Amino acid sequence: MRNIDFYFDFWSPYAYLAAHRLAQIADQHGCRINYLPIDLKRAKVAAGNTGPANIDIPPKIRHLMTDLKRWADLYGLPFGKVPKGSNIHRINKGLFFAEDRDQSRDYVREAYDAVWGKGGDPNSDQLLSALAINMGWNSDEFLTYIGSPEADTRYEEVFAKAEAAGVFGVPIVVIDGQMWWGNDRLDFVDRYLSANS
Repeated sequence: MRNIDFYFDFWSPYAYLAAHRLAQIADQHGCRINYLPIDLKRAKVAAGNTGPANIDIPPKIRHLMTDLKRWADLYGLPFGKVPKGSNIHRINKGLFFAEDRDQSRDYVREAYDAVWGKGGDPNSDQLLSALAINMGWNSDEFLTYIGSPEADTRYEEVFAKAEAAGVFGVPIVVIDGQMWWGNDRLDFVDRYLSANS
């Protein structure tokens, strides 16, 4: 089974959109998605992108919100308000807890729905506990894990892999050393897999 590396951050609404569409593409082509959570802000700085954030450019953020709603409508996804908080490290590290239970795809779907579908605070103990319960896990065990040195180490390992691969933002898809950046590039991913199956 061919692997698709998918670099994402739960803070990214475009990665929210891409995760949905990429899952469909992976199923269509019999591929497995390797979910790789990274800190988007840190990745941008590491790549030399130190410009202002979208939120700091009012005309851009107005257009971006309209664009996101259009994509969400196209995919049939809920799109709530901007999340109440921006600390995504714990929810990102929760992916490893899911990975160990072979539930990565379900976790990504549920976590993105909580953050961008409903506009929840990704660092809230309440949101994280509810997410764990929805996944069928013990919430205390989950909260302990995402604050653990093991989770920190795995998070750093993924970031190192991202740097080595030249990842500069999210969502980024890597297949066979080829890279595609952005939700709007997924048709090219689909075509590549069709031509190289």
